[in-house]
Amino acid sequence: MAMPTRREFLTGLAALLAAPPWARAAASATGQAVQLAATWQTGDGYQLGVVTIDPAGRFDIVAALDVPTRAHGFLHEPGGKLLAVARRPGHWLLRWNRQGQALAWHWIEPRRAFAGHVLASPDGATLYTTEMDLDSGAGLIGVRDAATLQKRDEWPTHGIDPHQLILDKSHPGSLIVANGGVPTQPETGRLKRHLEGMDSSLVRLDAGSGELLGQWRLDDPRLSLRHLAWGGAAGRPVLGIALQAEHDAPADKASAPVLALFDGDTLRAVPVPRPLAGYGGDIAALAGRFAVSCPRSQGVAVYGVDGEWKDWVPLTEAYALAATPQQIWVGGRLQTLGLAGPATPAVGAAMPDIRLDNHWIALQWNT
Repeated sequence: MAMPTRREFLTGLAALLAAPPWARAAASATGQAVQLAATWQTGDGYQLGVVTIDPAGRFDIVAALDVPTRAHGFLHEPGGKLLAVARRPGHWLLRWNRQGQALAWHWIEPRRAFAGHVLASPDGATLYTTEMDLDSGAGLIGVRDAATLQKRDEWPTHGIDPHQLILDKSHPGSLIVANGGVPTQPETGRLKRHLEGMDSSLVRLDAGSGELLGQWRLDDPRLSLRHLAWGGAAGRPVLGIALQAEHDAPADKASAPVLALFDGDTLRAVPVPRPLAGYGGDIAALAGRFAVSCPRSQGVAVYGVDGEWKDWVPLTEAYALAATPQQIWVGGRLQTLGLAGPATPAVGAAMPDIRLDNHWIALQWNT
């Protein structure tokens, strides 16, 4: 992978200096240290592992493990172990540790593909994986034994192209699944086909039986529901959903929303006050705000949990987001940022010669 050019670096630096003061503070060392599980691309292939950003603003890879294809979603398990899932359509699920050691590889069953995300039940005994039936294209939830990773059951997601799933804070005992709704075919992998037939939806499933308890769609069928994060006050949870637009007309895609909100009963898209290329890469929530990374428009969009536009933070190829109690960490192409309030400035760091993927998760932090 080529190193950033001087022009690219100066462009990124100028964008960082143009950021609002509460985000610019991330460029100074102020006593924060964070450890994250991440996945990235190098010039030689794909890796996942553990990275740190120390109080002096240094980014270090402290453990790395080669993987056969791009990884996507992570799960931090009790006891400190981790799970990683291959990017869709993927064929592997990996349990590993913070030292970068592979503990168990699991290859998906015939005629199935992983769709990039895994979730644990509240008691930790069951894993739920988003999957696809390669013959029909139908979305599935794989229900797996957490100890062995073996599949015990599978449930329909009542849609196609399932992506992230999350425990339902508004209705305990159920799951929320985002069906991206983008048609693909097994022989062409990720190539999108027949977008006029898109059918993206949010579904609520019973976490014990898989029974369909509810299904919601946005008014615009070309908006794909992808990544999920809970925000809002205690007792009034609000689910933020990062969107990806699949419109034919470039102008429609450029002006499309990147965020939808779900209050447990109603799903709605949030208009954008400026073009964001219709692409939300990841989403995280903290302190009454949602952050949506927008790599194609080079920054992070910040909203209130009510959908009110709050801010725009420039960052080249902003992708991965992870929330700690103090800030939301953003991984870009040239720098990382910690988005925090004025009272809690955070550390940022220059990136080495790697390209982060969509997601990372915080494992440990100190103040």
